[in-house]
Amino acid sequence: MALKRTPLDALHRELGARMAPFAGYDMPVQYRGGIIAEHRHTREQAGLFDVSHMGQFVLSGAGITQTLESLTPTDLAGLEPDRSIYALLTHAEGGVRDDLVITRWGAERFFIVVNAACKAEDRAWIEAHLRPEQALQELQDQGLLALQGPAARAVLDRAIPGVARLRFMHGATFDFHGEGLFISGSGYTGEDGFELSGSGEATEALARRLLSETAVAPAGLGARDSLRLEAGLCLYGHELSAQITPIEAGLGWSIGRARRPGGAREGGYPGAAVIGEQLERGVARRRVGLRVHGRRPVREGQRVMNARGALVGEVTSGGFGASLGTPVAMAFVDADSAQPGSRLSVEVRGKPLAVTVCRLPFVPPRYFRGG
Repeated sequence: MALKRTPLDALHRELGARMAPFAGYDMPVQYRGGIIAEHRHTREQAGLFDVSHMGQFVLSGAGITQTLESLTPTDLAGLEPDRSIYALLTHAEGGVRDDLVITRWGAERFFIVVNAACKAEDRAWIEAHLRPEQALQELQDQGLLALQGPAARAVLDRAIPGVARLRFMHGATFDFHGEGLFISGSGYTGEDGFELSGSGEATEALARRLLSETAVAPAGLGARDSLRLEAGLCLYGHELSAQITPIEAGLGWSIGRARRPGGAREGGYPGAAVIGEQLERGVARRRVGLRVHGRRPVREGQRVMNARGALVGEVTSGGFGASLGTPVAMAFVDADSAQPGSRLSVEVRGKPLAVTVCRLPFVPPRYFRGG
């Protein structure tokens, strides 16, 4: 099957991107400078990412808030207009179908961004629960950019005046050359920044405008992954899956207070009994950060051992933390081994490599919350 291409495909090739298949798309993994340079440039100035492969849905119709609340443990009834919230689609067994960002566009209208690898399944799952008066529209030809880094706010405000006022997880529609772009203060790097949704033509024109600024450099999927790892952010298929619950993943904060046991609208979503019990009683394993001793990185799937050599967990993501100058990883380990400071080891090619459990994130977030 032929790979799909995003609206920015020609620009990627013009910039010398190394392309590779990802979730059915031909996507830029890195550009000429390499992943580490892109990573550091994003932390120091601003990186521009093409995330148009992600799924973009508009859900609308009478009662759509209640329908969505039947699929996710999020407090959507309390979500204000033009506010975004991180959410999870859950399984009946308590695991996660996908993680997503939901933005209220109106009283009964939501804009949803889902993971590229899950969007077909997400669409089918959501549509199966819609009533006749409700609809899901997929914005299939829509572009989606992420501008991330400490210079992002000033750079974008020069291109689209007024954007600088947006706070983290707030959004609004702005005019760019006569076309409306929905811009939200969000991203997945731990940096201040924005995600920008619009037509393919508008997002390509905006990308070229932003790249004309010396503070902005193109960045690919490789840097996006290393940045989110340092930021301690979960990646679906790694720290989230049908076999991993939100509480095990350290995402208990994503369960709305009103949806928790004893809340005003408790339960009513898939896996509510399992997740509610874990909220109250705890879990047997937890997601943790690992600082690696030495220069050799650890990788997904490698086993984590305690001081006695007993198996206590498994690495889910690992790589070089370019901002830290050292390898880092995330893993799920037994609760008894999850305390920060615990000395463990990871089995690398049959030999133990020393690691220390640490708090997440590795790099503190720099989201703009106003003030």
